[in-house]
Amino acid sequence: MPIQKITAFVKSESVLVISGVLALISCFFTLPSAAYFSYINYKTLAILFCLMTVVAGLRAIGIFEILCHFLLSRVRSVRWLMLVMVLLCFFLSMFLTNDVALITLVPFTLTLMESEKSGGNSERMLIHVLVMETISANLGSMLTPFGNPQNLYLYTAYNFSMGEFIKLMLPYSFISLILVIAGTLCFPLGKINASSKSDFASEISLSENRGRLIVYVGLFFLSILSVSRILDYRLALIMVIAAVLICDWRRFLNVDYSLLLTFVFFFIFIGNIGAIPQVDSFLSSVIRGREVLVSILTSQVTSNVPAAILLSDFTENGKGLVIGTNLGGLGTLIASMASLITYRFYAQRKNAKNGRYLVYFSLLNAAFLVILYLFYIFIRLY
Repeated sequence: MPIQKITAFVKSESVLVISGVLALISCFFTLPSAAYFSYINYKTLAILFCLMTVVAGLRAIGIFEILCHFLLSRVRSVRWLMLVMVLLCFFLSMFLTNDVALITLVPFTLTLMESEKSGGNSERMLIHVLVMETISANLGSMLTPFGNPQNLYLYTAYNFSMGEFIKLMLPYSFISLILVIAGTLCFPLGKINASSKSDFASEISLSENRGRLIVYVGLFFLSILSVSRILDYRLALIMVIAAVLICDWRRFLNVDYSLLLTFVFFFIFIGNIGAIPQVDSFLSSVIRGREVLVSILTSQVTSNVPAAILLSDFTENGKGLVIGTNLGGLGTLIASMASLITYRFYAQRKNAKNGRYLVYFSLLNAAFLVILYLFYIFIRLY
């Protein structure tokens, strides 16, 4: 039984385990010392903790489900239903991170799409919309520093300004939006049975949670101010912890501490590796001038968050890493850990066609990645 629990933990937290093992191995090359504490980017961890806590509070209130119900109540065809769900993933991920957007919307999509009568086409339609939601969340999140963890890390590590960061990623977000809309609307039309939508009428009342909603909205803006460097991140951290302790302490249980610990492990690993002159010189020579391509390729096997942390220690070209790790979230299933969220939800369904899902996911992601990389080359040349 303990072995089964360990196996299950390793499968569910594979990135955490790998980062921990790498950090441990690196300690044999650079012996533990007080310098380890200087490896850690405390600002990234603090802001990420604040954002995860606040978003967990907003999700608990049900504000995102209410937004979904409101928008879907005005939809009249399956094609437009799909488009609304995909665009919700795209725009919500800019502010809530790609992980949270998918955790919120994918279960809702599964329930909603399964209520539609689409004949033999229903499974293909479901797979299509789930893959498009995943792509949309990964691409929508790249516009803002707080859209995904690697953006937040690179934003602080390279001292970007908010305007500079958004200006850098705006062309890619714009073309991504066009691609996402085109990719979603390419599916055959269908009709929604009006009675099926009524089953999803929101029963959530904000009247009982109005106070908490005001608190969390306020804390969200405080967190954004700390990202923008208008408010000191340490003060924002203290205010978030104090407010949540007073009004809703259980939200601390919903924070993804494994992600925070993964960051710590990678900081230690990279700090130790970077302290070896030969390794630092070699990796710097490999990455320099090829930041976008190297970060895309690295993301395919490590996922884009570890890739951002790993490569940042060996190049001063933060812009290249931002572009590369965001585009690198497309491709393999592990290129962005957010993609695993959708797959896990789908795989839990009865009679799920996992093989078909993985093939379709890989082909569509590869197509989007190639188009966006060609777009990057076009921008670079012209």
